[in-house]
Amino acid sequence: MRAVAIAAAALIAGAAVATPAHADASWALNGTFTATSNGEWARSNDIFHDQKSVRAIWTISSECSYPTECTGTVTSDQGWTAPIYQTGGEWYVKHVVPQWIPCQEGPAADGFQVFRFKKMTPDGDTTDSSSNTLIGEDATTGPSGACGRSLPLYITLPFKLVKIG
Repeated sequence: MRAVAIAAAALIAGAAVATPAHADASWALNGTFTATSNGEWARSNDIFHDQKSVRAIWTISSECSYPTECTGTVTSDQGWTAPIYQTGGEWYVKHVVPQWIPCQEGPAADGFQVFRFKKMTPDGDTTDSSSNTLIGEDATTGPSGACGRSLPLYITLPFKLVKIG
């Protein structure tokens, strides 16, 4: 009985010291990028309407423990910094946009912006893990009740991130 207990303890100890997968630098997203949200194709409640297109420069620094598990930081030339993470092959950046909804009476309301994107061919047709072009969506939501309206404001725009350095 004692031999079985020692063998079981050795097996459990061996499992606890298993080495993690080797992190590969090519899994991470690092460098300087042009981030473009295309306002010509903006949608609210599935209705298209023109919005101002936004172009920014992002500096991204990230590390990965596995090909689909990465975390890091984005710094935008628009004055904000936010966490970035990858899960399931898609990258996410989420941050608060101060005073996003101007109100006629009272203070402006903040919005919550979520960028979601993945590596694609430059035309956006197929996934390409070696591409320097990432394509996805820029979605910003304003809270229900802002400016006296009981419905949240939700706007989505096509999003493109291209590595420039």
